Amino acid sequence: MASRPRAKVEDSAWVADVEKALTAGDPSAEVALWRWHAIYRVPACIKDLNRKAYQPQVVSLGPFHHGEPHLLPMDLHKRRSLLHLLRRIGTAHRTAFPVTMLRRARKPLSEFVAAVAGVAEQLEGAYQGLVDDWRCKEEAEMRERFLELMVTDGCFLLEVMRTASGWEVNDYAPNDPVFSSHGLLYTVPYIRRDMIIIENQLPLLVLDKLLAVETGKDGNEDLINRMVLRFLSPAAWPPATGIGLALHPLDILRRSLLYGPTQTAPPAPPHHSAPDDIIRSAEELYEAGIRFKRSQTSSLLDISFRRGVLRLPAIMVDDTTEYMFLNLMAFERLHAGAGNEVTAYVFFIDNMIDTAADVALLTCRRIVHNTVGSDKAVAKLFSGMSRDVVLEPHSALDDVHRQVNAYCRKRWNRWRANLVHTYFRSPWSFLSLAAAVFLLGMTVMQTVYTVLQFYQDATTT
Repeated sequence: MASRPRAKVEDSAWVADVEKALTAGDPSAEVALWRWHAIYRVPACIKDLNRKAYQPQVVSLGPFHHGEPHLLPMDLHKRRSLLHLLRRIGTAHRTAFPVTMLRRARKPLSEFVAAVAGVAEQLEGAYQGLVDDWRCKEEAEMRERFLELMVTDGCFLLEVMRTASGWEVNDYAPNDPVFSSHGLLYTVPYIRRDMIIIENQLPLLVLDKLLAVETGKDGNEDLINRMVLRFLSPAAWPPATGIGLALHPLDILRRSLLYGPTQTAPPAPPHHSAPDDIIRSAEELYEAGIRFKRSQTSSLLDISFRRGVLRLPAIMVDDTTEYMFLNLMAFERLHAGAGNEVTAYVFFIDNMIDTAADVALLTCRRIVHNTVGSDKAVAKLFSGMSRDVVLEPHSALDDVHRQVNAYCRKRWNRWRANLVHTYFRSPWSFLSLAAAVFLLGMTVMQTVYTVLQFYQDATTT
């Protein structure tokens, strides 16, 4: 039987396709592939460490988790919020200002859809790996489905945030499960938590377009940033104005955590391109003579070390702390150009907190505010967040890291700290030391007096 001639590898279809791509492709066009990416699916290597932290619990925002069975009950309330907003805009409220009535003239749903459709390509591009069923390029049905999702979710967020802020116009029923006082107490906290999930983000560009139609004017970027941040973190410092519209709620939350002084570490020498060892625990630093004080601001960048004093920003540890930091760290890891500041802070704090004693020490200095329970639970929380973290070669905290380690290496600092901790920790220790010194002084004086008396008697004799 004659053997069939083997095809040459160099003549295969794969080789032809690659050569065709080489001649037809434009390397500069790759920039456009990721130009608008801002919302990402968390890779399995990160998600497997804590799946619950990246999963919304009550509401889906955007396409990634839309339609999941446990999130479907909230879709009914999202639809209701859209109807309430449209009905409210279509009704001219009786006020003393006719301008307000004109501004509240009827705005049909088609105007909102048209405004969002104008940026549909950019909204699609914000979601990395968006499946083809959601893309708005050819089929009208797919386009309508995506725009419906964007408009409905955007109106829902506007209604929730306005209700939570105590908005004077509230046309919802007193027993509404979401938009009543009961809903604000029991349902909205879960919505707030779901808004910081990286896979569950809605571009703030959607809110910008909806508000532009509702109010009849553009330039609502600062208003949207403030509204979202006030909802996510009421105690946060207001964001700076004129910085442009944030990408999504997680982005504006990250900006608020980093708002404040920026550590500008000097370039490290070539032989010290990175800290040579990890930062020690809070107890070890305390034993080495380092004192802890709370920074003047709550910015995660406001960490400094000077003359044996390590200043750290105060942090509230509650049920959402772990979810917040894990999603912020995932955003920094997946979004090119986002920075590494939150990741560096979590790594720094995790090294300082090893045991419950470290938490108790920082709590005593009003740096850690523990609302989750035991100090051991806080130590366990931070130890789990820094697994498999990736740090940039030169982070903002490298200079502080080097200064702390250099201080700990000096023996005099450790000896002085040991003296202070042993004999000046409490008034009783100090009194015991003072009594011992007094008795030692009396003994020395008695000995000297005896010796002098002996020589005086010998001279007289």
